[in-house]
Parts: sequence; C-alpha cells; structure tokens
Amino acid sequence: MDDWLEYGESQLLLGPHPEKARRDAETLLLNTLAQNRAWLLAHLDDSLSAREADCYMGLLEQRASGQPVQYIQGVCEFYGFPFHVTRDVLIPRPETELLVEKAILLARATNQPRILDVGTGSGAIAIALAKHLIDARIVATDVSRAALDIAELNAGENKVQDRIRFFCGDLLAPVAGERFEIIISNPPYVPEVDRDSLAVEVREYEPAQALFAGEDGLAVYRRLIPDAFAALVPEGFLVLEIGYGQESSVCALLRDAGFEEIAFAADLQGIPRVASARRA
Repeated sequence: MDDWLEYGESQLLLGPHPEKARRDAETLLLNTLAQNRAWLLAHLDDSLSAREADCYMGLLEQRASGQPVQYIQGVCEFYGFPFHVTRDVLIPRPETELLVEKAILLARATNQPRILDVGTGSGAIAIALAKHLIDARIVATDVSRAALDIAELNAGENKVQDRIRFFCGDLLAPVAGERFEIIISNPPYVPEVDRDSLAVEVREYEPAQALFAGEDGLAVYRRLIPDAFAALVPEGFLVLEIGYGQESSVCALLRDAGFEEIAFAADLQGIPRVASARRA
C-alpha cells in the first residue's frame, strides 16, 4: 500500500492542490479499499488487486482534474453527521457550523421553536438542527428539486425524516403565510466578478446557482431579508451566513428591513461569517 500511496501522491502533486496531495491520495485509497486509516497502517506492505488498482487510478484522475474529494466519495461530514453530496448541492463547509451553533443557542430559549432553513441544499443545516433540537418544528426549502432529493435522502439516513418538512420553491414562497421563531439561511453570496478567482474545484464543480448572487453578491439578501422579517414572529430571529467583506452591507439591509440587535460572529480566521438579527 505504501507504494500506491506514493504513486497517488505523485499524481496529485501535478493537480490544482499539490499541498493536499498526500492526504487526498490516502483518502482515495481508503475509499477504494473501504477501509479506515488504522487498517491501512497495519497493511502498508500489502498491494492492490488489479480491480482495486484500476479503481484507485480512476479516482486519482478525477481528483487531479480538480473534482472535490467529497464529490468523488459521494459523502462528507458536517456537525458530526454524515451527508451524501452530489454536484447538485454545495459541499457543507466547517464555517457553516457556526450558523448552526448560533441557531441552536437562540432556539433553546423557545419551547417548540418553528425553524425555517431557506436554501437547504444537502439539508445539512436543517438536519443538524433537528438532531440537536428534539422539540423543534423544522421546514426546509430549496429552489432545486435535485437538491431536495439529496436533502430528503440525508434526512432519512440521519433518522430525522419525520421531523423536517421539505418544500421546493424560491426562498420563502413555498411557506407563504407560515410564521417562524427562527429563519436560517446560507444563501448564495459570491459576487459574479469573483468567479474566476475561485478554486477550480468550486468554480467548475459546485452548483453555480448556490454560489453566485449578482455583481456584488447581495442579490439574494435583498429579497430574503425583508421576506424573512415578514415571516418571523415578533422577537423572532434571522440567522445568515455572509461572505467576506459583506458585514456593513448586510447590516444596512437588516436595519432597513426593521431588524434590531444586529450582531456578527467571526470564523476561525477572524472573518465576520454569521449575522443574526431580531425582529422587534
């Protein structure tokens, strides 16, 4: 196995992320063998069968082209739970866990909170909330039917399918007339002008409609924030993930819509990443 690891690393050193070559080579080898790292360390002197070698080289080729490891494997982890991912959904990011943490903190102050996840994608946020908030009533929407299929699959895999209602449609349109204590969203917020600066694995493989939001990245916020205000109960909260450099613009949009107690939480790099605000 050690020789195959070295071979895999050498192939990925030529790809778009040479700094991840060794780690990715090992991950893909484990995926090929359906084994864990402890098993691998105990079998470094073993070799691959012809079928396993063909499979491994195929995975290496996909990764060398820039395809994310998560899509190659078809699974990833978020907030400690497993999720299926395809190119129909964004790959859940660690920084989005801050969004979940904030929502959990707010929700625990309310008995049986009604929570809406707008643009659920893989369902990662809604499902993580359902796992931690046993009494919450959760609704999730997405404009993509294909994304909702993945979200519903993930809800089943994580055994919360009976506690989340999924609806297909644009933003809050599928739940018109309903009211919520918390509305949460990780919407598209990347400016179109930044498209070429994104890593190839993001730009070429992740769904564009879940990434880009107009020339300044604020197009979805401009529609979502006032709609969320109208759908929240008094004292209800809106929790949003935001992009780099968007703190002041999002703050202004929240204030203009009538929100109070506007606050921002930074990620591990010190970048404001989560906005929260209360409907007066």
